[in-house]
Amino acid sequence: MTSLAPLSRAACIGGGVIGGGWIARFLLAGIDVKVFDPHPEAQRIVGEVLANAERAYGLLTNAPLPPRGRLTFCASLREAVTDAEWIQESVPERLDLKRRVLGEIDAAAPAGALIGSSTSGLLPSDLQAELTHPERLFVAHPYNPVYLLPLVEIVGGTATAPATIERAKAVLDAIGMKGVVIAREIEAFVGDRLLEALWREALWLIKDDICDVETLDDVIRYSFGLRWAQMGLFQTYRIAGGEAGMRHFLAQFGPCLKWPWTKLTDVVDLDDALVEKIGAQSDAQAAGLSIREMERIRDENLVGIVQALKAGRGGEGWGAGKLLADFEQRLLAQASPPETPDLSAPLALVETRVSPAWIDYNGHMTEHRYLQVFGDTTDALLRLIGVDLAYVEAGHSYYTVETHIRHLDEAKLGEELRSTCQIIAADEKRIHVFHRLFAGAPAREVATAEQMLLHVDTKAGRAAPAPGTVLARLRPIADAHARLDVPPEAGRSIGRKREPVIA
Repeated sequence: MTSLAPLSRAACIGGGVIGGGWIARFLLAGIDVKVFDPHPEAQRIVGEVLANAERAYGLLTNAPLPPRGRLTFCASLREAVTDAEWIQESVPERLDLKRRVLGEIDAAAPAGALIGSSTSGLLPSDLQAELTHPERLFVAHPYNPVYLLPLVEIVGGTATAPATIERAKAVLDAIGMKGVVIAREIEAFVGDRLLEALWREALWLIKDDICDVETLDDVIRYSFGLRWAQMGLFQTYRIAGGEAGMRHFLAQFGPCLKWPWTKLTDVVDLDDALVEKIGAQSDAQAAGLSIREMERIRDENLVGIVQALKAGRGGEGWGAGKLLADFEQRLLAQASPPETPDLSAPLALVETRVSPAWIDYNGHMTEHRYLQVFGDTTDALLRLIGVDLAYVEAGHSYYTVETHIRHLDEAKLGEELRSTCQIIAADEKRIHVFHRLFAGAPAREVATAEQMLLHVDTKAGRAAPAPGTVLARLRPIADAHARLDVPPEAGRSIGRKREPVIA
């Protein structure tokens, strides 16, 4: 499986919070990334961000990601960008610094390279003013963490070519992101304009002792933050208008905007006392958690929200969840086709590794992850016989109607996992399979799973014979496996003792 995107090489100039997120997003899409950052701790910082990103992806999706891109740290900016197809600048938010760095990038980059700036507020026209090739420069403003939050504001300057914007959108779409084009350049674009208004009000509420930082965060995360996560602002308020809709909402609540509630035009004085007040409250709120620990908690929460949105609307997905579902379908479609299997033994179908996201409080792989791996093994068998996404979308599938898992040993963090599948029996409607899961090197058996699969017509809502095209691929495997010994563990009920061996 190759890179997801219509490019294979990227360069990231700056590896801090945002730059590190871009590096992780590109690498996990199978894109090779060269990095230049003169910070002495750059490799450590990027490595920690990448570790968190890989952990988050392990929670987010079971779709087969491409092999991770190759990460290279370079001694100079020129070395990093010399063969790049997309260059992402993420240096500190100073116009003079960004202009100098972008000028160096422009001079050293290949003619066809895209150049994106992660600026959160500077105008692209100001950034490209001194470039030799300004038509390829655009703002690609992401949100932290870049590897999980899919939105990127794409903003072109006066000299940006329309083709540059279209190419940028295509790349972002291919790596599971949502590129939204802002029609006219404006300082701080759209997202940060909204955030700054909320931030300004929040600072006044803290300064005036209306609440502390934890209370303010609770107000957001337990109420409208949950609404915004899946519907945004206007769609939320449309619902608030009831059956009469948005017009009623505007008529009812519009006059409130003239009331003297807000301090949006009055800038709070961030003097030392207020900075210390906010800093102390923030320290107390963190309760000793490190930044990396907080990042992991944030990632788990975001994954949970996105996964819930993916399951929404009857499985069709909603918002960021639908974006993830569509992305996973492309991952599955681009996965390497299965090779002709060796039928003289159980099929080796899944190879993976115990990720940090799979570990329980004992440091071992948690129980439901065994079912996940066995489910992936069954899915791999089904793809092998032609039951893929297109087949399911056409209205047929195999449903698992019974599962029995035996836990024999403990799989530990980082261990390699390999699962095999043996078909015990098959007919026009059913497939009876027996899986074994092995961990570590040398491999030891850690679990088995026995499953019964039933072919169904999903539109009719009932069992139905599989078509000849599927049975033609299933039968040779089933016939070959009929010559294998039936696993002695097959058919065991829970708690039943092993049968004695008769010599």
